[in-house]
Amino acid sequence: MEGVLQPATREGQAGPRWKSERLIVVRKPGNAGGAKGPLFQGSVRRRDSRGLAMSLKPPEKVGKLQAALHDKAKRSPSYRFYLLYDKVYRADVMAYAYECCRRNAGAPGVDGQTFDDIEKYGRDRWLDELAEILREKRYQPQAVRRVWIPKPDGKQRPLGIPTIRDRVVQMAAVLVLGPIFEADMPPEQYAYREGRSALDAVEAVNEWLYLGYTEVVDADLSGYFDSIPHAELMKSVARRVSDRHVLHLIKMWLEAPVEETDEQGRRRRTTRNKDDGRGTPQGGVASPLLANLYMRRFVTGWRKLGHERRLNAHIVNYADDFVIVTYPGGADEATTAMRKMMEKLRLTVNETKTRTCRLPEETFDFLGYTFGRQYSPRNGRAYLGRKPAKKKIRRLCGEISAATDRRTTWQDVRDLVADLNAKLRGWSNYFRVGTVVPAYETIMKHTRRRLRRWLGVKHKVRGSVVARYPSAYLHGELGLHLLPGCTTGWKRANS
Repeated sequence: MEGVLQPATREGQAGPRWKSERLIVVRKPGNAGGAKGPLFQGSVRRRDSRGLAMSLKPPEKVGKLQAALHDKAKRSPSYRFYLLYDKVYRADVMAYAYECCRRNAGAPGVDGQTFDDIEKYGRDRWLDELAEILREKRYQPQAVRRVWIPKPDGKQRPLGIPTIRDRVVQMAAVLVLGPIFEADMPPEQYAYREGRSALDAVEAVNEWLYLGYTEVVDADLSGYFDSIPHAELMKSVARRVSDRHVLHLIKMWLEAPVEETDEQGRRRRTTRNKDDGRGTPQGGVASPLLANLYMRRFVTGWRKLGHERRLNAHIVNYADDFVIVTYPGGADEATTAMRKMMEKLRLTVNETKTRTCRLPEETFDFLGYTFGRQYSPRNGRAYLGRKPAKKKIRRLCGEISAATDRRTTWQDVRDLVADLNAKLRGWSNYFRVGTVVPAYETIMKHTRRRLRRWLGVKHKVRGSVVARYPSAYLHGELGLHLLPGCTTGWKRANS
């Protein structure tokens, strides 16, 4: 294996053909060129796959190790790797894992240790000591710190934050295991994979619609990450890995206790994951790989059980989100088959959010985009396509409103505009396929209106703020970012 250094071609490496951004979205595959712009930093593809492959280029020896592992896994689909643990604590792997974790930043875990603390202590010394603990098999993960992240619907999503020490070890394991499992990933899965992104999944759905698959099972799973059964997940790992020390590492991470701090500052630890035998914490470095690996059971089982061919039904999956596209008349049977499979996988279908959608009469949302009937602004002709979902537009407008609240007028206008530009660029770098210009126009008008109001309050302007701060001033003097494709009429008239 060590002599094989060049990776085999990745199955399904090339995603759907990308569509260039114009006023009219193209309505058939292959006629819509590719955007490569960044999402928030780096490329969309690198950002989406950061959970597994990281955005840093690996050192030469680490890259060769990964290529050899991937090539061996690709050439031998039934091969089980039995000597991997020593590669996890290899000095170059550990050093690269640390740099990936440091680049991803993140809050400290239950021990309160930060990257600055490690740098002051001595990074090399810290890594050597951690590698020695692994080598002597004395490693034990610490508790996962749980925090709650507000969701747009008012609910909260649990997020698990391991300590930096545990994140580095998990990252090192992912660097070794990722290339092995990547060789087995089906093309229907788009999340956490190098060279694939959420926009690839969006475009895959769009192409199926163009081909006539106009009935869609819009599925939703209840608490996917928290409900993955440990025993079945470990079987998925052991199908490729027989190294008992690596398997023990993964089991320890799955069963790690969770620590929460209540409103009075009191800490409470629970062992629910271990007691229930299910769940992998969202926020853990290894969780995306494990979640993808277990979802693979559903995706590959769909094909092996004959549902794909019998129902002519195809899956597009991104993390715990997926849709099943079929020809007219096949969605109800596909829904029934999906429910039966999820029951066997011990996963729960969210019945309130799972529905059958029949286009073009209905629409559905997937990964922030709304799919359904669109109209060409050039000739008014109807076609099936995608556009940014209204709730995503409302969320961005809400963030802009919060940033331009009258209570923020103490700050310098240049700092405010820089913040607004970051929000606008970040949003448009993801929402940049399909019919986007109407959404851009709505957001641009809202941003100008809020910025003018903010300036009027700050400078106590009497009279019309539009006359005092025309669009030419906002974009030309202050440098407010103009979203692509929006009208440039502000040079001739205010808007």
